[in-house]
Amino acid sequence: MRSDKSAAFRKTCRLLHRDLSYFFAGMVVIYALSGLFMNHRDSINPNYVIKSHTYNIGQPLPCKEQMTKEKVLELLQPLGQEKNFTQFYYPEPATLKVFIKGGSSLVVNTATGEAVYESVRPRPVISQFVKLHFNPGRWWTWFADIFSVSLIIITLTGLVMVKGPKGLWGRGGVELLAGILVPILFLVL
Repeated sequence: MRSDKSAAFRKTCRLLHRDLSYFFAGMVVIYALSGLFMNHRDSINPNYVIKSHTYNIGQPLPCKEQMTKEKVLELLQPLGQEKNFTQFYYPEPATLKVFIKGGSSLVVNTATGEAVYESVRPRPVISQFVKLHFNPGRWWTWFADIFSVSLIIITLTGLVMVKGPKGLWGRGGVELLAGILVPILFLVL
């Protein structure tokens, strides 16, 4: 009688584990990828692709007092960014900084003519994954909470599915303890 209940319980756990795993597999991949990118954001920006291009203007530039919007637009023409101009200013007497829509910018050393154009554009796909990871809204909170509870259920049902020496009271139990000890050691040390 007890083995019938045990077998039925394990079967229910297998079904629940399987169905929740299939349903949330996409979310696991999205959270795992965005987590990897966020862990390594010092070497790769998960939100934006930023490229710098250095070149020389090749013409004399007016001083701060004589710089006009029209002259700044001329500087942006070779970059194809004249329609995206927002504003400019001089952070230092010989440095002109031009802001371009979307976060791009142009910094020009007016004394040497050396210019650095920095283009900024959203990183495709990964930036959206990261946005989901940071919870973009109330409805997403509900889905993320359901996902979190489902991960707990997937984990607990996975622990009891296998019986015998490979299950929770054998090798599986040792692996479970090792997996619990690793984060505890990181917290303590």
